Parts: sequence; structure tokens; C-alpha cells
Amino acid sequence: MLKRMNWWKLLGLAGLAGVAATGAVIVRSERRRRAYTPDEIRGRLHERLAEAEDRSAEPGR
Repeated sequence: MLKRMNWWKLLGLAGLAGVAATGAVIVRSERRRRAYTPDEIRGRLHERLAEAEDRSAEPGR
């Protein structure tokens, strides 16, 4: 019975560590996303739109 309890504790701790690691990754990406100014975002969107229009204008597509 003692060994079975230890496995459950270990599994619980591993799950907790996974949740914490996932939260840290999400927070890091959110910080990186919020670091852009509205003008930078607008510029990047315009660049992506221009690239998409260039690709759709290529012959054979």
C-alpha cells in the first residue's frame, strides 16, 4: 500500500510541475506579444498581406 501511495504522489507532483511549466511558457509568449507597439503590428500585418497577394498573383496558382 505504501508503494502505491508513493506512485500517486509522484504522479501528482509530475502533473503539478507540468502545469507550472505550461503556465510559464504562456506567460513568456504573452509578454513577448505585448512588447509590440500598435504601429509595429500594423506594419507586420501589411507586410504579410503584401506577401500573400504576391503569392496569389504568381502564375500556376
